Amino acid sequence: MKKHSTKQHGELKLFHLTWPIFLEVFLFMLMGLADVFMLSALSDDAVAGVGSANQYIHIAILILEVVGNGAAIVVAQYLGSKRAMEASKIIALAVTMNLILGILMSGIFLVFSDYMMSTMNLQGEVLTYASSYLAIVGGGIFLQAIINALAATIRVHGWTKQTMLVSLGMNIIHVAGNYALIFGHFGFPELGVQGAAISSVASRFTALLVFFWLLYQAVEYKIEISYYLSLSKEYMGKIVKIGVPSAAEQVLYQACQIVFLYYTTYIGAEALAARQYASNISMFTYLFAIAIGMGTSIIVGRFVGASRKEEAYVQVWSSVRSAMVFTVIMAGLVTAFREQLVSLFTDDPIIIAIAASVLVLSVLLETGRTMNIVIINSLRAAGDAKFPVYIGLFSMVLMSLPLGYFLVFHLDMGLAGLYVAFIADEWIRAILVYFRWKSKVWTKHALIPEPATESPAV
Repeated sequence: MKKHSTKQHGELKLFHLTWPIFLEVFLFMLMGLADVFMLSALSDDAVAGVGSANQYIHIAILILEVVGNGAAIVVAQYLGSKRAMEASKIIALAVTMNLILGILMSGIFLVFSDYMMSTMNLQGEVLTYASSYLAIVGGGIFLQAIINALAATIRVHGWTKQTMLVSLGMNIIHVAGNYALIFGHFGFPELGVQGAAISSVASRFTALLVFFWLLYQAVEYKIEISYYLSLSKEYMGKIVKIGVPSAAEQVLYQACQIVFLYYTTYIGAEALAARQYASNISMFTYLFAIAIGMGTSIIVGRFVGASRKEEAYVQVWSSVRSAMVFTVIMAGLVTAFREQLVSLFTDDPIIIAIAASVLVLSVLLETGRTMNIVIINSLRAAGDAKFPVYIGLFSMVLMSLPLGYFLVFHLDMGLAGLYVAFIADEWIRAILVYFRWKSKVWTKHALIPEPATESPAV
């Protein structure tokens, strides 16, 4: 049954898509930062343990994005070609696929959390904190699985403001839960790291209920119950065609980060905590790039589905310029106030010195990362999802990991050596994706190659 929605008509403008995404990503990062900030009041070991466990959580979420991101791109192209009923069927299929995958992953975390953390060379209290956090948050990862599918497909309908508001509510619940459960306020027990984990799961459950309600407001065609049970091979094939390479590139990145984390454990406990603090601060440097990249991918997907590829080409260069301006400004601020920012989390002078020494490299690192975020998101949206994986294998695995090992263990550069390897990787990939988009090879990878008889509104 068709449901008319003014959200489905008219041009989607980058600014209107981006500012809510910006706030949503900011709030998502804030939730992670809230854990770090509150746990730092317990100990630096608690921060290091949770940060280590989150490496696995991040990889799990990226694997779950195989379906969420793949479905969002397929849905965007179908909406661009005015095939809204099929878009609704793809959304329902994505929810079912991610639920199955999420339940499987939750089981793995519940059973193997101790083993997974012990393989990372963690010891003592850091290992205890990491294992308990991973078991609880990982055990509830199926909630995030469904959220991924719902949020991604709601955004491509242009409902970015609404998903932002849900994230705001989730963060309020999470911070309040942290305050109550970490420190034992409002009559709750004092649970420390376990309290932060429980709060995270509870906030995701609440957000999931709201996202389901929101989905039925956003779609142009109502999603019938039967759609969730209909496993179309055609739609699954298109989701996987985009989703697997998209997630593989991100999983490669996070897997390399785990190896770098392993390197860091040999540098020392102070370097481990410093890396966690520096990473959390750096996230706010490329925040706008993430928002621009996500907003641009929605527009590019619609343009490609509507056979308006030249407009997609021009849009990406405009987006790169906008994202770069913000990144340079933020990286400059982080560099100027790096010691004060790290001091918000710890008063250990050694940790502050180490974190500040790597944050000074922010401008070089984050400008390369920004170009990658915007252009790689756009390549995926156009259907050209495999290219980022190929260059990731070369740059991240074959170049960055050996370079980091050499700089840390042979030149004794410490954590700064790892950051030099990060910079080399980001800029090699940035140059390669720049020329890929410029070549327009991506125009051959559309999921709906038939030319539109009309030029539908995006």
